[in-house]
Order: sequence, then structure tokens, then C-alpha cells
Amino acid sequence: MLDPAIRDFARGTNFGSISFHLADDQIGTHVMWVDADDDHLLINTEVHRAKYRAIEADKNVTIAIWDKDNAYRYAEVRGTVVGEIRGQAARDHIDACSRRYTGVDYQGEITSERVILQIDPVRQRHQGL
Repeated sequence: MLDPAIRDFARGTNFGSISFHLADDQIGTHVMWVDADDDHLLINTEVHRAKYRAIEADKNVTIAIWDKDNAYRYAEVRGTVVGEIRGQAARDHIDACSRRYTGVDYQGEITSERVILQIDPVRQRHQGL
């Protein structure tokens, strides 16, 4: 179960980074918008992207989230991608995230299919929340 303090923090306008294993054993990290439901951290991406393909091969990820006003307030969740949500729900979610972070619907070109990755926490910690 996701720590409620981390859940609420992820539902704000704080940026996060997702780290994942690449096929060549290197670690990839991308800055992302983050979100959460009651049990999982949520990351929205597209299925054609390298990070999605890498996460499909190794579902272990780490998410770090930092306070947009104070980087000393942060959370880290190590976890496993346990589910995906696709279709209109994923499209609606990226628009909702974009409105939360930028004030408008998602403006980027959607090249393939949007997908929400549901991350089940294995280890969680936070500072200053």
C-alpha cells in the first residue's frame, strides 16, 4: 500500500524522476509528471518510447519526487510495475496531469498509444513530508 503522505505528495505539482534498467544494463532516468491512486504511483507515457520498452523487460523501477519549492522535501519509492491502463482513460489522465502541471490539456504530439503504469511500492521513504 502506498504511504498516504507520499500519495498526497504525488498528487501535487511536484516533479518526479523514474529510473529503470535499460537492455544494456545501464540505468535510464527521466523527469516525469507523477500521480497516484490509493495504492500505486502512476506514470503516464507512450508505448513506443524506449523507457516503456525497457520497463516492459524489467518492471523494477525507482521513483523520486521532490517538492517544487523545497528540494529537501522528497519521497522515494522503489517498486514494481504491476499493471497498465490504456485507451481513453490513459488519454484523459495525461490531459488531467497536464492541466494540473501547466493549466492546459496536453499539448505534445501523441505518436503511439498513451499508457498509465501502475507502480506497486516495495520500499518507500520520505523526508520532510
